[in-house]
Amino acid sequence: MSKRLRLRTILEPRIDAPFALWLVFPVIFAALYVSHFSLLRLPYYWDEAGYYIPAAWDFFRTGSLIPSTTMSNAHPPLPSVYLALWWKLSGFYPEVTRQAVLMIASIGLLAVWRLAHRIAGSGQVAFWTVVLTALYPIWFAQSTLAQADIFAAAFALWGLVYALPDGNRRSWVAALWFTAAVLSKESAIVIPMTLAVMALVDGFRSGPPDRKKRWADAGWFASCVVPLIAWYGWHFAKTGFVFGNPAFLKYNAQANFEPARFLAAFGHRLLHLTAHMNMFVPSLLTIAALMLSPRPDVEVRERPRVSAAVLWRIFFILVANAAFFSILGGALLTRYLLPMYPLVLLVAVSTFSRRVPFWQALALFSASAFVAGLFINPPYRFAPEDNLEYARVIRLHMAGIAQLNKRYAGSTVLSAWPVTDELTKPELGYVKTPYQVYRLEDFTSEQIDRAADDPGGYSTALVFSTKYDPPSLLLSLGPKSEALDEKYFGLHHDLPPEEIAMRLHGTLNWERQDHAQWIALIRFNRQFEASVELPRPAR
Repeated sequence: MSKRLRLRTILEPRIDAPFALWLVFPVIFAALYVSHFSLLRLPYYWDEAGYYIPAAWDFFRTGSLIPSTTMSNAHPPLPSVYLALWWKLSGFYPEVTRQAVLMIASIGLLAVWRLAHRIAGSGQVAFWTVVLTALYPIWFAQSTLAQADIFAAAFALWGLVYALPDGNRRSWVAALWFTAAVLSKESAIVIPMTLAVMALVDGFRSGPPDRKKRWADAGWFASCVVPLIAWYGWHFAKTGFVFGNPAFLKYNAQANFEPARFLAAFGHRLLHLTAHMNMFVPSLLTIAALMLSPRPDVEVRERPRVSAAVLWRIFFILVANAAFFSILGGALLTRYLLPMYPLVLLVAVSTFSRRVPFWQALALFSASAFVAGLFINPPYRFAPEDNLEYARVIRLHMAGIAQLNKRYAGSTVLSAWPVTDELTKPELGYVKTPYQVYRLEDFTSEQIDRAADDPGGYSTALVFSTKYDPPSLLLSLGPKSEALDEKYFGLHHDLPPEEIAMRLHGTLNWERQDHAQWIALIRFNRQFEASVELPRPAR
């Protein structure tokens, strides 16, 4: 492009031209910062506290990519390097961490904006897809949590910007972004590998002129596996394990190949993609919109649509991810599907715009449903990190630990993960001086009976709800589904604090409840204390 033409493009832009990305990014980041402001100072939670912050903390202090204060799960190191860089520049504080993660979430939303422009060709579709993605409770919650999934999602979405459209596809640029995704979390490899298989098949079906290009695309997409193999090789050389410690590998992969488990997990994954956290609202609206004929534009022509080839690619990516995460991953965490939700919403919004008059009302209604989902819990069991319930849990834990510090500082504390990590690792932001702990896996009857057999190992108990158990289970797949969840997905039922105190012959001195979550402090009169730590199963 000549200098004169470039200057004319700047001074006289097309009316329908998309905004420059450097103008859009600050708006996205500012909106995220304001909407997440009250969450920025919260201490670390769940898998943040269990793996990602300790791993980054170890790299920050020692320069080692292999964590030493937690078991190595062989997750690639890019998030640790990124967070350590921010801590080096701005200090080791939760608000620094969360602002750094917000920036990654903003980069991901910028990719959604660009992707929607490229495959739908509409600024309005791009705007509403970004708004709905940002407000979707799972994406909203993950936007400040320092877990690898938001990193992998942001980079994978940028890879799709250059890999998904029909025209002007730049596979080598997509490969660079996909490489960043797999170096953030290994499971992101499923997206480029799916595209590689589809490009390979297209090559066999195409004539000689296009075959070479399709196979070149497949080669670029598949090349993302090379740095991942290199990382695993280096990890093996340092630790003797390729895919992390054996307990982690068994929990997340080796124990997951039973057909019944796969089918149950796949059913859950389909619900996660189409219904969970009020996603059923745009899903049902999309089905209804498909019953209408496409609207003509102002020139009485049929409005442009997302091409059938792109829709098929999206479909196969969604199915591949649903199947992949039905096998890998011991827990059915919805954040594993984080880059999939913008694709679902993009299809929904583009369908609204093409077929429904005043379609923005449907987008606004969907946005309202997502905002409600941030604060109102669904009538079934779910992970607190799927909406703002995680913030309530953090504040409950902070309140319980504050009572422990006030009443029984220095005691040996019976508890379960993640509170045991919160009590023993000051860098997580809950305590200044670590406690000695007696670890349980949870507060089920079996675990409490085990603790009752060793009454001299602890003098205080900080017990809490380890699972969200709604007061009334309005939506359930039935007792057979619950039995499968107990067998394969870790569903269990904690005893209430009063019964725990009675069984352990202690005194319930303090309790707090919030939205079916609870925490309680129990005191025991012991003659002596001993520090006992039982290993926590790896996630």
